[in-house]
Amino acid sequence: MATNMIPVTILTGFLGSGKTTLLKRILNEKHGMKIAVIENEFGEENIDNEILVQESNEQIIQMSNGCICCTIRGDLARALVDLVAQKQAGKLDFDRVVIETTGLANPGPVAQTFFMDDSIADEYLLDAIITLVDAKHANHQLDEHEVVQRQVGFADRLFITKSDLVDEAALGDLRHRLLHMNPKAAIKVVNFGEADIKEIFDLRGFNLNAKLEIDPDFLAEDEHDHAHHDHDHAHDHDHDHANCDHEHGHCDHEGHDHGHHHHHAHHDDKIKSFVYRSDRPFDPNKLEDFLGGILQIYGERLLRYKGVLYMKGVDRKVVFQGVHQMMGSDLAAKWQPAETRTNKMVFIGIELPQDLIIDGLDACLA
Repeated sequence: MATNMIPVTILTGFLGSGKTTLLKRILNEKHGMKIAVIENEFGEENIDNEILVQESNEQIIQMSNGCICCTIRGDLARALVDLVAQKQAGKLDFDRVVIETTGLANPGPVAQTFFMDDSIADEYLLDAIITLVDAKHANHQLDEHEVVQRQVGFADRLFITKSDLVDEAALGDLRHRLLHMNPKAAIKVVNFGEADIKEIFDLRGFNLNAKLEIDPDFLAEDEHDHAHHDHDHAHDHDHDHANCDHEHGHCDHEGHDHGHHHHHAHHDDKIKSFVYRSDRPFDPNKLEDFLGGILQIYGERLLRYKGVLYMKGVDRKVVFQGVHQMMGSDLAAKWQPAETRTNKMVFIGIELPQDLIIDGLDACLA
């Protein structure tokens, strides 16, 4: 990465998830960082307006701690280009950008801005999408609003806020649910009154590197799921299994309560994730054709996807990731002699045809 690129963090989360609390801290705390905070309002009247911007005709406010705050009622891309121009002209001084989307916004188009426009891609580096999740209201919000599911699906890191309002079991349930929607995002319970602001920055969630972090618990469950493809249907008629958690493979016939793992079947989230793994190499041409077709047909429903690939005839890891139809790939480090060469990919999307994609990928193996 060019040293002079400006890292950008996209902050998203539903109404009441704590974004304003976090922004107030960023804009007022003595953290020594020069941050430009962009309130991306998509032309809507913003509820948090009076907190951050008193004069509605004023677009940019200097804060006492070196931060600046600007409110956009129009085009994000234009505002980003304008900010860089002012920085280069010496009128504004900032080292990074935080974009807050409105609580009802889908972060997808905001993320896409950083790939579509060369003048933006040359100046800014999309660092990460951070989604705040309100522990108390999350389940209801996820059930009611697809946009909240999208916010979770796009995240590189999930912060659970307001956890003091729920008990441990409910928190465990929520964690498990989020994990199934997005196994590549680290989940952290936070109190923004105390959390270190530095935990929000330089996460490099969009870096194309050979590190594909997927929660190990999810992988363990995933293996179990593959071994029992039809376990969801096979037991529907079987009352002995009423207290089972098939995903974890431990049944409870005596009515003991295993804590927090027995509610998950009730949430049929539209946004789900799955992991593909194989120790056989891909045929590069077949894979390119297949992924191209998948992106064309399902691109809008694919939120994020990422992978480390083992390609036939290539002695280095190939890493790829994308948002919707925009995919990037890169050669990474060489496979080490002691390393097991393997393909690992994660797909997060809306009602994706998992079996079709897995069968298609299998057909691309050399």
